[in-house]
Amino acid sequence: MALNMTSRNVVKKVLAVEQAEGAGALVRRSIGSASLRNLTPFLLLDHFHVSQGAGFPDHPHRGQATVTYMLEGSSRHEDSAGHSGTIETGGVQWMCAGKGIIHAEMPVHGKNVPEPRGLQLWVDLPKNVKMTEPTYQELDPEAIPVAYPEGKDGNISIKVISGKSHGVESPVRPLGGCWYFHVLMKNGATMFQDIPAGWTAFVYILKGAVSIGESGPVNDAFHTLVLSNENRETGVRLTAATDDTSFVVIAGEPLDQTVFQYGPFVMTNQEEIQKTLMDYRTGRNGFEKAHTWKSKIGNM
Repeated sequence: MALNMTSRNVVKKVLAVEQAEGAGALVRRSIGSASLRNLTPFLLLDHFHVSQGAGFPDHPHRGQATVTYMLEGSSRHEDSAGHSGTIETGGVQWMCAGKGIIHAEMPVHGKNVPEPRGLQLWVDLPKNVKMTEPTYQELDPEAIPVAYPEGKDGNISIKVISGKSHGVESPVRPLGGCWYFHVLMKNGATMFQDIPAGWTAFVYILKGAVSIGESGPVNDAFHTLVLSNENRETGVRLTAATDDTSFVVIAGEPLDQTVFQYGPFVMTNQEEIQKTLMDYRTGRNGFEKAHTWKSKIGNM
């Protein structure tokens, strides 16, 4: 932990309003909405809720990594490269779309099974790796390490999904990488999380309320808090204002490149997007199965 603990502060606060997305799913979108575009390297943050009969059937991606973290319930996935599986409650999947992939993400429903809820984060890929082969990294809930700044009987637990916190480091090493922590705190608990200098960082509040910095105001659930990024600031101080406060802290190195996005395709200029659309239409350069492959889970 940094010896000089100077906290970042909130420079922008955005309420994630619930909206429809996919086939009947509901999402609270902050990053990627009109209020918060392209917080480099982050492109999108959705807090999703998928009810019976809803989901995200077959759709393509190119040029970004998607990070799916399940808060409740579970979700199945299947793609055109033959990869499939299930993300359980508390598990995470890191998919680097690279030059192109088609996949489906569908909820698991059943009697006495909670409806799937989770977070999906899109991370821009550096220009020089946008056309790499697609890759995955997945961690089951028990494989995600946990940090306890006050000890296991203390008031704070931190799931280290990626990056490092209080001496605990995640095994995830993806392209489109970032630090990603899920923090649970009791009322009045406070902690300081180191963040590398120059990195973009934000907090999204899932439940309860939290204050940022030494004497910042209390912020309620479903708000995304963009943090300042001054040279002297070494991290962020977070204080819970209610019991059972839950939030994520996410940080990543900004990319010095333009973002040109067309739906699920993220490149750096219009010409690259036009080439992507042509590749998709003609079934080449990563989209060879665009017109022949259909997922089982998305077409049931």
